Amino acid sequence: METLGHLAHGFSVAFTPVNLMWCLLGTTLGTAIGVLPGLGPALTIALLLPITYQVAPEASFILFAGIYYGAMYGGSTTSILLNTPGESATIVTALEGNRMARSGRGGAALATSAIGSFVAGTLGTLGVAFLAPVVVKFALSFGPAEYFSLMVLAFITVSAVLGSSSVRGLTSLFIGFVIGMIGVDLQTGQPRFTFGMSQLLDGVDVIVVAVGLFAVGETFYMASRRYAGKDEIVPLKGSLYMTAAEWARSWKAWLRGALLGFPIGALPAGGAEIPTFLSYAIEKKLSKHKEEFGTVGAIEGVAGPEAANNASAAGVLVPMLTLGLPTSATAAIMLSAFQSYGINPGPMLFMTQANLVWGLIASLFIANIILVILNLPLIGLWVRLLKIPAPQLYAGILVFATVGTYGISQSPTDLVILYLLGGAGFLMRRFDFPTAPVIIGMILWPLAETQFRRAMTISNGDWSVFYKHPLSLTLLTLAFIGLIGPHVYAYIERRRMRGPEHVPGDA
Repeated sequence: METLGHLAHGFSVAFTPVNLMWCLLGTTLGTAIGVLPGLGPALTIALLLPITYQVAPEASFILFAGIYYGAMYGGSTTSILLNTPGESATIVTALEGNRMARSGRGGAALATSAIGSFVAGTLGTLGVAFLAPVVVKFALSFGPAEYFSLMVLAFITVSAVLGSSSVRGLTSLFIGFVIGMIGVDLQTGQPRFTFGMSQLLDGVDVIVVAVGLFAVGETFYMASRRYAGKDEIVPLKGSLYMTAAEWARSWKAWLRGALLGFPIGALPAGGAEIPTFLSYAIEKKLSKHKEEFGTVGAIEGVAGPEAANNASAAGVLVPMLTLGLPTSATAAIMLSAFQSYGINPGPMLFMTQANLVWGLIASLFIANIILVILNLPLIGLWVRLLKIPAPQLYAGILVFATVGTYGISQSPTDLVILYLLGGAGFLMRRFDFPTAPVIIGMILWPLAETQFRRAMTISNGDWSVFYKHPLSLTLLTLAFIGLIGPHVYAYIERRRMRGPEHVPGDA
């Protein structure tokens, strides 16, 4: 009942005319960004971070959450009609969705995608509303040692999941650590990594880093990979309404996808890729129409993964709001927005910023309804966005990034840093180093360093404080398993593939 009371208060915040306008703007922009190949919610939110200096926090996060949810919806349109996933989470949707479009059932694929996204998004948002307070009560028992161990676990798992290899992920994380240490140490008053430049004494603005890596770097990367040919857009045939048989085949897949996506998305090493692939495998196994998979396209292969994708997007908000741990690139950018307001996500957020948290959660329900209305009737409009010339699109992003960054402090130094980081972001993408761990390391390292110092001060310099507390020891053990587990598993698999070694003289 307490949660329902908080939700009712959240709706009173979200239903104000101004916040409804931001929600509509966010969902519309998010859908458009999801449709455009190569762009995504992380890049878009990074571009819009400078508005945090002018707009109330409730409005900003309602806008950002609308973009995040909208991009999840819009990405399926590109996957189904263009066979070009807008994000890694919609790769699975392209497998069956594009085949359905080519066999004249594109309307049904888009419909099951949109309705499944609505069902899973609503269930996932309910999960956020009821699970987050439980996690908060648990997190309030954390001391400095437990917080430091939790951040170590986050560093290891996020770096392993967001990169193609743990070495690349940890390298990106270390770069984030270094950037996070630039400026004056608040405890000792000593400058670190400033190289004698007074402009760096306050550190590097997290918004400059986010825009540089995600907007400028990503734009350079997309422009460098642009080819001369044209993408083939499959024409939309048939009705956007599903038949009774298609409804019967879809609704169970929606529920299974939602129940799979939300808990995995809420894990520190979750994300959207794992539940979408798992959902596809489950639907393929359970389907009575296995012959349609990989041929004419099976509607369950679209319904399940799309539901899992949207539910995991809601799940990502749980660790971010309750523990301050981002588990995806978009969550890392949203965490930087919290920092620009001087707000630290964590268990106290629900007490100190109740209007913000519950207004945000309530706005997600509203966003889901708006997105169903936007996506199905206006599908023709979204498809036309695919005809925007790429050079103009990329140039517009760079101009917007430059003007927005300069508007923060009117500092030429920020522009130099922006494009240096943009170049670094391009090289990282070019050589397959993930950029999200840089933001995560930059934001969380100063917090981890503070908690480490507090733990050592309380224990009079005794390192055993990190393994004498059972919860801290458990978290560090999980971090160790997360670091070496994949390597041990890969070694065992290689040995198994080679088979038993032949010993000379054996019969």
